[in-house]
Amino acid sequence: MNHPAFASNHVAVVTGAASGIGLAAAQRFAGLGMNVVLADLPGKRLDTAARETAALSPHGLDSVAAIAADVASIESLQALERDVVALFGRVHVLMNNAGIPGSSMFGAQDAWEKVFAVNLWGVINGSRIFAPGMIAHGQTGLIINTGSKQGITTPPGDPAYNVTKAGVKAFTEALQHELRNTPDCRITAHLLIPGFVYTALTAQGRTEKPQGAWTPQETVDFMMQSLENDDFYILCPDNDVERATDEKRILWAAGDIIENRPPLSRWHPDYADAFKAFLTKDRPKIG
Repeated sequence: MNHPAFASNHVAVVTGAASGIGLAAAQRFAGLGMNVVLADLPGKRLDTAARETAALSPHGLDSVAAIAADVASIESLQALERDVVALFGRVHVLMNNAGIPGSSMFGAQDAWEKVFAVNLWGVINGSRIFAPGMIAHGQTGLIINTGSKQGITTPPGDPAYNVTKAGVKAFTEALQHELRNTPDCRITAHLLIPGFVYTALTAQGRTEKPQGAWTPQETVDFMMQSLENDDFYILCPDNDVERATDEKRILWAAGDIIENRPPLSRWHPDYADAFKAFLTKDRPKIG
């Protein structure tokens, strides 16, 4: 049984919905009979995604809309919220999913600013713009923010992406705390933490899904089950990495602080053997 927010004729808004996880989520929501808004940059990809999504809805074209929006612009997000309410009414599910990679430590400033504008400010502004109306209508609803394991274990390679996804984690935790302490609020926030997923974002020129990757649909399947269980941290495995390994990696990252190791010691040559040994041990019991 799905979370009650996914009821037929309820309204879902998904950003970054023209492809990948966002598209898979929009299609799942449409298949449940929800009214779905796919938000993404304008273009053929978005229009095609909306048509394909509408074909999966029992209510047809009238229940699915493509609205061009740039999550890097607060004005665009404000316009998106107004357009959604005018078209379908109250919003029950908001999925702040849009995200981009692309930075190096001393690379171009505009690359850093773009990643921050989309990945972090898009989530913060999207949540702050939509949440008041969602709280006010008094019905059950969800805000799902797409984070990343890279925002928790922060591997080297794309620092701006890591920083923004760490920010999404911290913001979504604060958002859920605020929502659960708001009188009569029936909206909850959740952090989606995908594993290795084969999307346009991760393809890197590949035309076939790597064996270790999940599909976007598998990721959404896991998300829906986790939301049914009312999980806040939706920590997704994949075909290469099971949850137990993710837990140990997260614990090791936290241990850098507790043990006063160098930052990112998992990738430090002096700690490589210690980390490998740590992976072979049972996870320490907490609490």
